[in-house]
Amino acid sequence: MGRVKPVNSIQYSVNRRKRVSKEIWEHLENDKFAQSLGIELLELREGYAKCAMVVRDEMVNAHQSTHGGAIFTLADFAFAAACNSYGQTAVALDVHINFLEAVKPGTRLIAEAEEESLGKRIALYHLVVKDARGNLVASSHATAYRKQEWFHGKK
Repeated sequence: MGRVKPVNSIQYSVNRRKRVSKEIWEHLENDKFAQSLGIELLELREGYAKCAMVVRDEMVNAHQSTHGGAIFTLADFAFAAACNSYGQTAVALDVHINFLEAVKPGTRLIAEAEEESLGKRIALYHLVVKDARGNLVASSHATAYRKQEWFHGKK
């Protein structure tokens, strides 16, 4: 697929978001499944997360392309980090993903999740996965349910 050009308004929106505490960052980094896939949390702000993963040989399907489940997991981890970035427990209600580009082992993938709407109980996020050259690999929308539970901060 075509190259995705950076949009200044999106970067401006990300830069305006409040950074999270070290405790929230460490809590979200402690995702054992993400760790097992080598997913790194690169940036975390309230309502925004950016993470990366290098596709390994064991992450490919029978066609030697990256398995959709691996790409989905990277996007889902970015989503989980973004929607839990306030210290309030949030879980996925619904996630729709479109796979747009096949990638091979050794490819570094970068996922970003950005909040589009935040309510008391429901939040909506847009997720994108790109390769290191900026090519769009997958695009997704995800809805989170915000529980009345806090793992950090307000109790």
